[in-house]
Amino acid sequence: MSETTPTDPLAEAFEAERDRLRAVAHRLLGSHADAEDAVQEAWLRLSRQDPAGIRNLAGWLTTVVGRISLDVLRSRRAHPEASYDDVPELVVTADDAAAPEEDAALADAVGIALLVVLDSLRPSERLAFVLHDLFAVPFEEIGRILGRSADATKMLASRARRKVQAGERPAAAGREQRAVVDAFLTAARHGDFEGLLRVLDPEVRLTSDTPGGVVVTLGATAVAAGARLGAAAALRARAVRVNGRPGVLTWRADGTPAALIAFTVTGTRITAIEALSDPARLAATRLPPPE
Repeated sequence: MSETTPTDPLAEAFEAERDRLRAVAHRLLGSHADAEDAVQEAWLRLSRQDPAGIRNLAGWLTTVVGRISLDVLRSRRAHPEASYDDVPELVVTADDAAAPEEDAALADAVGIALLVVLDSLRPSERLAFVLHDLFAVPFEEIGRILGRSADATKMLASRARRKVQAGERPAAAGREQRAVVDAFLTAARHGDFEGLLRVLDPEVRLTSDTPGGVVVTLGATAVAAGARLGAAAALRARAVRVNGRPGVLTWRADGTPAALIAFTVTGTRITAIEALSDPARLAATRLPPPE
């Protein structure tokens, strides 16, 4: 997307805000391409406005980008088959034990891990948390975007904050999260449908990235049914961390990786699962299969 050419004071003022607006949109949407589109749409709306009627340009632009991003987030939930095109870099490490040399890789994954946790939030929760906690936008302004009171918006942000804190404690809660994932894998291997439902959040989201495209499955019942049916195909597996989250990497009999699965665990429930079976991306993991 081409940027505006600052040939007048309004365009220059917008360019001064572009980087901040891009950062806001990217935290909200998790996609560089969608963020660029949101910022450019904000410029188009600004260019149709009378500047004299805008008292606080930075606040006005933040509100517009927030509303555009909220529409995109709601559209994704309404049409989960439509995925966004950014795929974060994979940081995959063995989860046999916390080796000191892995610390840097896990630290690099923190930013990606936050986006993953944010993706498990409802659109209104994500907007309230990101705008207030990450960009210090007052609750009154966020409430105007959401069409809610400041108190209701504060509650949304508080609920989102708890979810983010629960999902971003890989060091302190690593064993507990791994136990939840192991319970899921055990239930899948044994075809234990009820066992799967016990560890899946009712609104769990499964995103499968395959050579043929991205497929999204929503809801514990649908995810549990697919996990039970797919368990028979499981081969050799190794516990891994994927961008700081608990996961599992499986291999075929010929030693080539079959699938990489990452889990987002909030409390005692799995809220999101990402399954990757694209051979090109799997080859980049470079982890040897278990003996």
